[in-house]
Amino acid sequence: MIAQKIIFYNQKGGVGKTTAAVNLGSSLADLGYRVLLIDFDAQCNLTGAVSGNSRKNNIYQVITGQIKTEDAIQPTIVKNLYLIAGSLDLAGLGVELVDEENREYFLKNALSSIENDFDYILLDCPPSLGLETMNALVWCNKVIIPLQCEYLAMEGLNLIMRTVTNVKKKLNPDISILGILFTMYSKRARLNQEVVEDISEFFPDLVFKTIIPRSVRLAEAPSHGLPINYYDRSNQGTKAFAALAKEVVDRV
Repeated sequence: MIAQKIIFYNQKGGVGKTTAAVNLGSSLADLGYRVLLIDFDAQCNLTGAVSGNSRKNNIYQVITGQIKTEDAIQPTIVKNLYLIAGSLDLAGLGVELVDEENREYFLKNALSSIENDFDYILLDCPPSLGLETMNALVWCNKVIIPLQCEYLAMEGLNLIMRTVTNVKKKLNPDISILGILFTMYSKRARLNQEVVEDISEFFPDLVFKTIIPRSVRLAEAPSHGLPINYYDRSNQGTKAFAALAKEVVDRV
């Protein structure tokens, strides 16, 4: 089986991309799937969120040809869940690759050797449309768009849609949007409800039924190096990501 290659992409920061990647990955692993997380953001938040303390072998070194991809894969505390760590050096990757031929294909070429080893490969993108994110868009076959429940999200969503359409036409015919994932949702906030209703009406086939709630425990979990289903099994976030994992399996 060739892995489903899924990226979490939104050009706006603070929308829950890393939280979604970590916890969906852990929930898929709970279902028995072999899952690889890739931290492609120079902030390295995903790496710390699964106790990936070792960054000696990381995705930057893979992209730049310093190490083999296989040598960068490390186990996590979660059974069936593996990690390729991030690196602060990713911040300068776009500058390093800008004059290289076929610069959008470095990630695709680097990961091709390990795609048969996993059921799902989930990649956390940086919050920008730089060369790093373009590499991720060229490599993946599915895009999950984490979306905070606020009105400014609609403008950003239209930009994301145009970007994916352009990449599909020119660089990656296999790419498609797997779904729009609402995050940080509060039932008490009327604005949150209105945003969910409006976007669901506009993109009825793309919106995930599962909505990720705003949760203190969900926000705390990364500081302990744990996904939410290991940090607090009874939390609403745990139940939401378990439901999302089943929904993803049904969609791909």
